Amino acid sequence: MRRPLIMGNWKLNGNKAVVTSLLKDLDAQLVGIEGVDVAVAPPVMYLDIAEKQINELQSKIILGAQNVDINLSGAFTGDISPEMLKDFGATHIIIGHSERREYHQESDDSVAKKLAVLKEQGLTPVICIGESEAQNEAGETLTVCARQLDAIINAQGVEAFDGVIIAYEPIWAIGTGKAATPDDAQRIHAGIRSHIAQKSDTIAKKIIIQYGGSVKPENAATYFMQPDIDGALVGGASLNATDFASIVQAAAKMKN
Repeated sequence: MRRPLIMGNWKLNGNKAVVTSLLKDLDAQLVGIEGVDVAVAPPVMYLDIAEKQINELQSKIILGAQNVDINLSGAFTGDISPEMLKDFGATHIIIGHSERREYHQESDDSVAKKLAVLKEQGLTPVICIGESEAQNEAGETLTVCARQLDAIINAQGVEAFDGVIIAYEPIWAIGTGKAATPDDAQRIHAGIRSHIAQKSDTIAKKIIIQYGGSVKPENAATYFMQPDIDGALVGGASLNATDFASIVQAAAKMKN
């Protein structure tokens, strides 16, 4: 039985006061919800505040981060190493987000390298894959997702996906208000799992595959009803404690 993960990607949002109050409010609203892992990825400069708040609350909230560099130290101005993230208690690290791929020209190969160094450091990669609107309309969704996965499989073997989390995020649905239908999302998730199963059925069966892209309290349950959707990577709705907790509650109800 795969344990669902709901992860909030706060992106370039928040300040000291927001981080403290949001975590406090969220922790209070998660009381009594069982069977679901909950993680948040604040901007990196707020990891210290977030770690202290989570520890003070004795919260089960998992601390994550939004990006990482492949180097552990050295002359790499502005980058953040895996060891630095570990030093602040971050364990679940988002890589390959479409915004990083687009705005920072991150390639499939560079994302694969990030996954490798995270695993070497004992961290959990949350790798984002997904297609553009044009690719979706051309019926290329599974081809694009397979290419992004194969950059890792070809370099490191399918075993690299053991303990990894995949977040399928159609680019055209991120922050747009648009969302894949639950049936379409299930079809793509099943296709992703099937692609991994061609190399290892064992890994395919246990790997967590999240859906991301305008997930809200109003539609969350319809996604979590699907057998191959194991949670969500949530953007805007994760900045509201009530909305985010409602999504977590929906996962707990549908997956347990």
